[in-house]
Amino acid sequence: MFNKKQGADIVGEIVADLKMPIKQQGQSNQAKKPNTWKTSASPVASKKPMQGDKAVGNNSAQPQVQAQTQMKTQTQPQMKIQPKAQAKKNSAGSSRANAHAKSSKRSSATRSKPMQENPKSDHLRITPMGGNEEVGRNMTMFEYGGDIIILDMGIQFPEEDMPGIDYIVPNISYLKGKEKNVRGVIFSHGHLDHIGAAPILLRQLGNPPIVGRDLTLALIKKKMEDYEKNSASTLKTLRINAVSDKIRLGKFAIEFFEVEHSVKDAVGVIIRTPDGTVIHPGDWLMDKNPVSHEKVTYDHLSTLPSPRILMLESLGATDTNTTHAPESEMYKNLGDLMINAKGLIVIGTFSSQIERIGKLIEIADGIGKKVALDGYSMKMNIEIAQELGYIKAFKNTLISVNEIHKHPRNKVVVICTGAQGEGNAVLSRIVNDEHRFVQIQKDDTVVFSSSVIPGNERTVQRLKDDLYRKCDNVIHSDILDVHVSGHSNAHDIQEILRQIKPDFFLPVYGNHYMLKEAAKLGEKVGIKKENIFVLDNGHQLELAENKAKVLPNKIDTSYVMVDGLGVGDVGEVVLRDRQLLAKDGMFTIVVIIDSKTKKIIGTPQITSRGFIFVKENFDLVNATKRVVEKVVKEKTSADTHVNWDYVKNNIREAVGSYLFTKTERRPMVLPVVIEV
Repeated sequence: MFNKKQGADIVGEIVADLKMPIKQQGQSNQAKKPNTWKTSASPVASKKPMQGDKAVGNNSAQPQVQAQTQMKTQTQPQMKIQPKAQAKKNSAGSSRANAHAKSSKRSSATRSKPMQENPKSDHLRITPMGGNEEVGRNMTMFEYGGDIIILDMGIQFPEEDMPGIDYIVPNISYLKGKEKNVRGVIFSHGHLDHIGAAPILLRQLGNPPIVGRDLTLALIKKKMEDYEKNSASTLKTLRINAVSDKIRLGKFAIEFFEVEHSVKDAVGVIIRTPDGTVIHPGDWLMDKNPVSHEKVTYDHLSTLPSPRILMLESLGATDTNTTHAPESEMYKNLGDLMINAKGLIVIGTFSSQIERIGKLIEIADGIGKKVALDGYSMKMNIEIAQELGYIKAFKNTLISVNEIHKHPRNKVVVICTGAQGEGNAVLSRIVNDEHRFVQIQKDDTVVFSSSVIPGNERTVQRLKDDLYRKCDNVIHSDILDVHVSGHSNAHDIQEILRQIKPDFFLPVYGNHYMLKEAAKLGEKVGIKKENIFVLDNGHQLELAENKAKVLPNKIDTSYVMVDGLGVGDVGEVVLRDRQLLAKDGMFTIVVIIDSKTKKIIGTPQITSRGFIFVKENFDLVNATKRVVEKVVKEKTSADTHVNWDYVKNNIREAVGSYLFTKTERRPMVLPVVIEV
C-alpha cells in the first residue's frame, strides 16, 4: 500500500534539486536572454540522491566545451528490474508461424549476429533505434563529427504472442564501444514510451548527461528510484528552464520550442549542425481552443537554416475526422458528470495526465466533492506536480482512498489508474471485487477518460463488459467526449507541414502503415516525394551538401525483451517455447529403466498441463504408455551400451506423432529417462 510519509520523502528529494538552482541563481523564465549559448561542460554526479542538477542558464561568459570532456565515469551498482507486476501483461497464444515471421525483430540483443556497419563519416546521420515500426520504444540517435546524441529512451509493451514478457526496450548494441562519444540524452516528455527504458539504457551507456524539463526529469528520477534505491544519484541532469534556452552537446547545438501534448513539460527539439537543422516536436497535437495556455503554432520554425529536416510523430495520420472535441468540451462533459452523479463516480485515466487530474480536482473542489486518488504511479506523479507547483494542494478536497466510507457516496470522486485493463491496476481490482475500499454499485458512474493503447483493445473491451454488468452508468469516448487525444490527426499533420515548410520530411513514431500515410500527406502539401523518407528501425539517413540518402546497411534494432529481473536473456527460442506451451500445453513422460536388463520398471508415468486432463482421458494415456514401451523395447538392448539421448528423442517423436493423430494438437513432449 502507498505510504504517504515515505512517498512524500521520495517526492521531496526528487523535486528539491529542481527548485534549488532557480533560487540560488535568482533566475526566472522571463529574465532569460534568448540568444546566448550555454555549454553542458560541467554537470556532475550528485553525492546525495536527486541533487546536483545543472541548470541550463544563459551565462555568455562561460566557454563552450563538449559535454563529456570533464566528466568522470561513475561506478554503478547492479541494476535491478522490478517484477512483472510493474508492466502490462498481454494474453498469449498466437501461432508459431507468426513467431517465425517476426523472428528477425525479436532476437535477443545478446544473441544477435554482428551486422555490417556503414563506412564512418563525419556527416549528419539520423537513425531510428525504435518507434518507427511500432507504437512505443521511441528512441532516435543522431551522429555528427564523431559525436552522438540521443532523443528519448522509451519502452514498448509486449505483443499478444509474447507470453511472460513485461516490456521491450531499444537495442543499443550499435553503441557498444562508442559510449564515450554519447554527449547527452534529450527527453521530450515524461510518457513511458519515451522515458521508460532510461534506468536500463543510461546505465549501459555510462550515464551520459540527460536534458529535459522539470516534470520530465522528476519522472525519470522516480523511475530510477523504483528500479534501484539511490540509483538516481548517478544522473547528470541539465534542466530546460525555458524554451529560449540553448545548450551545446559536443558538436550539436540544441534549441527548444513549445509543443502541446497530454503531459506537462513536453518540449520540441531543434538540433543544429552544418549539414542540416533537425526539427523534432516529440509527441504533439494542435488544440484549436486550449484551456490553460495560448494556441501553439509552428510558423517560426520555417525561418530556421536550411536544409530543415522535420521528424514528425505520425500516429494520427489515418485519422481524417475534422470534428474532434476541444479540451474545453471534454472538461465541461466531465464536470457535468461529476455534478449529476447519483452515486460514487470513478474516473479511470493515465497517471501521466497530470493537468487533467488537476483540473478534475479543481472541479470537485468547486462543487463540494471529495477526491481520492488511487494507484501508486498516480499518487506519486500528482505529489511531484504539487511540489513543482503545477497543481494546487487542495488539502480540504483530497482524501485517502481508505476514507471514502466517511463521506456520502455521491460526494466522492475516485480518480484511478487501470483504464487499459491492466491485471493489477486499480480499475481491474474494482471490477473483480478485489479492492479493499471501493465496491461498484448499480447507481455509480464509471468514466474512461483515456484512449485505448494499440494492442489493448480486447483487454479494454472485456473490462467495459464487466463494468456494464455491475453498474448502469459506464461512460467512454464512444458515447460522450470525455477524453481528448494527445496526438495529432491527418489535418494537423498537413497544417504543421505548411507552417514549418521542411526541406526533408521523416514521419516517425508509429506503425509502418501510419508512416506511409503521413508521407502521402506530405506529398499533398507540396513536399517532393524524393525528399520524404519512411525509415525502418535501424535505417541510417545521411545528410550532406543539401542532399539526403539512406545508407545500405541497417544497424541491429532487434527486440531486447525484459522479463522480471532479466534484460535481453529471453530470445526467440525461449519465446517460441512459451508460445507452444500456451497454445497446446505440455506432456511429460517419466520412464524408469533397469540398468542391467534395460527394461522399464513399472509403467511410464504421465503428467499433462494445458493439453488434456489425465483423469478424464485414461484411454489416450494408456495407449501413449504402450507407445513409449514399444520405443524403449526397440531402441535398447541388455547386451549393448544405450545412448539415452537417442532413446529420449525417439520417445519424443513417436509420442508427438501419436498424440497428433489422436487429437490434432502438438503439445510440448518432455521425456525423462531415469536409469537405476
